[in-house]
Amino acid sequence: MRAVQVTEHGGPEVLHTVDVADPEPGPEELLVGITASGVNFIDTYQRGGLYQVSLPFTPGSEGAGTVLSVGSGVNGFEIGDRVAWAMVPGSYAERAVVPTNKAVALPTALGERTAAAAMLQGLTAHYLTASTHVVKPGTVALVHAAAGGMGLLLTQLITLRGGHVIGTVSTPEKERLAREAGAEDVIRYTERDVASRVRELTGGVGVHVAYDGVGRDTFDASLASLRPRGTLALFGAASGPVPPVDPQRLNSAGSVFLTRPTLAHHMLDRAELDWRVGELFDLITRNELRIRIGGSYPLAEAADAHEALEGRRTTGKVLLEP
Repeated sequence: MRAVQVTEHGGPEVLHTVDVADPEPGPEELLVGITASGVNFIDTYQRGGLYQVSLPFTPGSEGAGTVLSVGSGVNGFEIGDRVAWAMVPGSYAERAVVPTNKAVALPTALGERTAAAAMLQGLTAHYLTASTHVVKPGTVALVHAAAGGMGLLLTQLITLRGGHVIGTVSTPEKERLAREAGAEDVIRYTERDVASRVRELTGGVGVHVAYDGVGRDTFDASLASLRPRGTLALFGAASGPVPPVDPQRLNSAGSVFLTRPTLAHHMLDRAELDWRVGELFDLITRNELRIRIGGSYPLAEAADAHEALEGRRTTGKVLLEP
């Protein structure tokens, strides 16, 4: 089969499409023919060496497709089933082995491309709004990169829960997308100081929660935008890692909370995964949560997909399709 492989850390140019042996499913595993796999910032962190992964490796941690064969001891899945997954390495390929404890069956009304685009970012948006900081009617949230794949999902989920979104974007087109997703206020960070504008929009009080997947470039603004006892959920580092933080800054900002959550710690057992996926798929199939696919690339153009993502030239989700 064809797969994207990284043999050395570096920029997008280290992504190469190669021929490798077809994988075989082991006990309680599925061999899946991949229809689409999601491209995420974590893939760029691993490619560049920010997150350590043993070389060589195939990037990608989410996707969707059709079960081609099953290993021993598999219950609940059969050949021909359509499934999706997240947090399983090696999805930039034509086929992948997926443990049954990470695989979820797709409802008839949900297409595989949509499912691949929804899994990692959708589950992340779910835990951020349902667990990290429980959004309730009246919650005021700052969402950075509100027109990106994560930002659009966060904005919609916050709005569906009765919250108010202040989104940050860089262009008029991205502002339009953020507002369509439900953002009531949008700040173009290229034109306005984010923290000052947040204070203006909130009558000087600040937001209950700042959802920050950008990291180094936005951390200070996120912290300065919080109201007393607010929460800064730093769930990514698209612009680079945040330098070490003196805990006294959390006191000075108003006894605020800082957390660095990750999806792996929010799907610790099957019950938690099923809860999050169930709510996510239900919203999508009822057309209450819209999944925007902003770009699709063949495996051989994985480097182009990474360049577009890191260059902030994308809106919505980016996919690879074998």
